[in-house]
Formats: sequence, structure tokens, C-alpha cells
Amino acid sequence: MFSPKRKLHYHWLTFKKHDFRASLTVFFVALPLCLGVALASNAPIYSGLAAGIIGGMLIPLISRSELSVSGPAAGLTAICAGAIQELGSLEIFFIAVAVSGLLQIAIGLLKLGEFTHFIPSAVIKGMLAAIGILLISKQIPLLLGYNRPDFWRNELFNIITFNSAFQQMESLADNINPTAIGIALVCFGVLHGWKKYFSQRFAFLPASFVTVLSGSLLAWLISRYLPDYQLNPSQLVQIPENVFASVQLPDWSGIFKNGAVWKTALVIALVATMETLLSIEAIDKLDPYNRVTPKNRELIAQGLANFGSGMVGGLPVTAVIVRSSANAEAGGKTRVSAFAHGIWLLLAVLLATPLLNFIPYCVLAVLLARTGYNLAKPSMIRLVWRQGREQFLPFIVSIGAILFTDLLIGVLIGIAYSVYFLIKHTYRAGFVLEQSQEGHIVHYHFRLGLNVSFLNKRRLTEQLDRIPEYAVVHISGTDSVYIDHDVLEIIQSFRSKAKSKHIELHTDGIQEVETIELH
Repeated sequence: MFSPKRKLHYHWLTFKKHDFRASLTVFFVALPLCLGVALASNAPIYSGLAAGIIGGMLIPLISRSELSVSGPAAGLTAICAGAIQELGSLEIFFIAVAVSGLLQIAIGLLKLGEFTHFIPSAVIKGMLAAIGILLISKQIPLLLGYNRPDFWRNELFNIITFNSAFQQMESLADNINPTAIGIALVCFGVLHGWKKYFSQRFAFLPASFVTVLSGSLLAWLISRYLPDYQLNPSQLVQIPENVFASVQLPDWSGIFKNGAVWKTALVIALVATMETLLSIEAIDKLDPYNRVTPKNRELIAQGLANFGSGMVGGLPVTAVIVRSSANAEAGGKTRVSAFAHGIWLLLAVLLATPLLNFIPYCVLAVLLARTGYNLAKPSMIRLVWRQGREQFLPFIVSIGAILFTDLLIGVLIGIAYSVYFLIKHTYRAGFVLEQSQEGHIVHYHFRLGLNVSFLNKRRLTEQLDRIPEYAVVHISGTDSVYIDHDVLEIIQSFRSKAKSKHIELHTDGIQEVETIELH
């Protein structure tokens, strides 16, 4: 065991070499997400920033997930917006957020968080690839200069409807901005070039920071020396200077007066728990050290963060795969990177709001597009393809379902399709039938599999019914660990049928059971 001094030294070296750079990358990704989730939830900007700060600073102190990063939940925006309207005030809504945290703590203490181990790997990979595709597609309007940032919505095909960043297709063409396109192209070049040629020489400067600094400086120079081509104010990050003026604390007097508070709290707790566990399961697969996150401890950490967020007027918090994957891609090693990103958010809100408002949205879109590409790399898709259709089909179905619906529904569809594959293979793998002939006598050898369930009833019945008269049938269950009672009943019923058809039946390892006739 390391001494406390050596542990501290190790964490300092890790932070200096890896986690500092990763924390800055996550900060630049998390900032627009905090703003966007607040806007989409019809909540004050402060609520999104408060959730990001609490999720960043509190959860790493309790959680044992080394790479996941938490913040305001994109998947809960529609629920939050509807709940605020239904409950009638933000103060009562924040009660529901705090109560949802207490419910999550109870779920963790009852050790109910391990069910994600039953989610197939192909579905998790499909979820990551779908999120990558969504990330890239959502940045296209911003890279073109569109002035309505849309970092928070899930559905791909809202892009070509009137509900998302395009809202009206003709307005996209009107808002294409050559300056934004040029700045984005320069930033793509800076990001790629810095990682390829300078990252080793200047390891203390993160590529994300250099990219944001370059893009912001370029936008400022254009506004100063080429004012006719400057970006519109709506194409820059906008954080109000008096952000704390919108603080609204929960009103606990309504907790027992309004039953909708408990209903909202339960919905938030369940959806936040699902999103967190799915994100944790996915980020563990991105961890090069193959570390496994204790799920129940994670839920306790998330519950405490949600309770704290609700108490100070913040939005619900979950583990967020976008932030987490950006952390992994930037080289984060420990929870310190997540904690540090929370500190950067807090310091930015307190001290650097005027500077942050110089950052163009198209520059932040470059970072998110790069993260999306790393989640949906063509090489990864080709690798899943080589693993066979049993892996590739659930993978593709999960991607399509998430793109057409949302994260939770898409994952559930992917799981359902994987279960279909399991049932299909169980149906086929219940037994092996071999046929041979000795003279004029045909021999049928049924070798039952390791596990024979009721799913094999139909195929076994059909095969037994096809056996002609005067044949010899051998049914062996010596290799079976489990034979379902329904299957034993079918074999038992076949004994009497075999006599009437003059079939010679031999069984080995097959238990005789009493069949019940239904009248």
C-alpha cells in the first residue's frame, strides 16, 4: 500500500501530465451543454451552471468511476420543461429534484444498480456510435454559422423538422455565415495539427484550450479589423453578468401539498438512474485500464448531487456520456479531471464571464464534432462487422433506434432485439438431429443440448412428428445440465405414439415424467 504522501504525489503527477489537459477539454465541452440544457428545460441559465458545478465537484469525491463526468441531464430536458409547467413554479420543481436525489440514494443503498450487466456489449457499442453520430450532426448548423445552438436534443431527425436547430429550412440558408465556416475550418486545422505535431513538445497546453484560444482570437481580430465580416453576438457564448440574480431556492412548504412533486421526483429519479447506469457502462468500455465502476456507489453519489442541486436551485444531474467520452479521448486518467472541470466552471462563472462571451459557438462545435467522430469511428464499425451478424445486427438496430427515438427507448429496442437473437439461437441449439441408415431401417439420433428449455418444444415436436413408421429413434440427454419439464413431457408423450407407429425408441439420460391430460 502506498503512503498518503506517495498517493498525493502520484495524483499530482497524473494531474499535471494527463488530467489537467483533460479537465480543460471537458470544461469547454461542458460549458455549452450547461447553457443548452438550461435553455431547453425552460430554466434559468444559473440552474444549468449550478448542476454542472455540483456534478463536477461533488460526485468525484464519492464515486469510484475514474473517467465519467456528470452534469445537467440532456435526456431530462423534456421532462424538466413539462414538470416546471405542471408544478407551476421553479421553487416547487427544485423540491422534486432534491427528492429525486433521495430516491436515488435509496436505490443505491438497496443495491439495485447492477442490472446494466445484462445489457449486451453490442448494444452499448451501438449507443456510443449513435451518440457520436448525433454529436456530429448537431454541430453542422453551428459550424455553418447558424445562431441557435442546439447541443441538448437527442433525436437525429429533428434536424430536418421544424423542432430543432433548423426549425425552418429556409432560415438555415439565410443564416449561413462564411466567417463562422472559416473560423471552424481553421480550428479543425489547429486541433489536428496541435495533436499531431506539438502535443508532445508542449504537453502542458491542451489541444482543446489552444483551439478555443485560436478561434476566439481569430473572431476578435476579424471583429476589430474586418468589422463587415464579424460574427453576430448570437453566434457567441452568452452568459449574463448577473447570473446569480436568477437564483431561486426550493419552496419546501409545497412538498406535502402537491402530489405531483412526488410523481415528478420519481420520474426524474428513474430516468436519471437509467441514463447514469448506461453512461457508466459505456464509459467503462472506453477505459484503457478496464476499471469497473461500482454501480450502487455511483447511484449514491448521483443522488447526493441531485439533492444538492435541487437545494441550490439546479437542474437534475446524471453521468453524461458526451462529457465522459471527451474526458477519455483527451487522456483523462483519474477522477481529478472531472473534479477540476467543476472548479473551472465555478471560476469561469465567478471571474471570467466577459472572456467566455468571446468564444464562438462554432469553435465549441469543433470540439464536440471531434468527440463524436471518436465515438463513431469507421474502424470501430468495421471491427463490429467482422465479429459477425450476431454482434453487428443488434449494433446497427441500436444505432437506428436511438437516432429515430431517444437514448433510453433506443437502448431498450436494442436490448429487445438482442433478446430475440438469444431466443432464436436457444430455439435452434436445443438439440442436434443426426440421421443414418442400416439396411432398410432409418435411425434418428437426437442429442439434447446443455440447456433445453420450453423454447425448444415446437421444433422438437415437429421433428418427432416427421419420423416415419418402423424407424429407430435414439434420444440422448447425457450432455444436458437442464431439461425443461415441458420437453420431458413431449418425449414422454412420444413413447405412446412410437408404439402405435411401430417406432423403436431408445432414451438415455431422459427422466420419465407423468403427463397430465387436460379435459
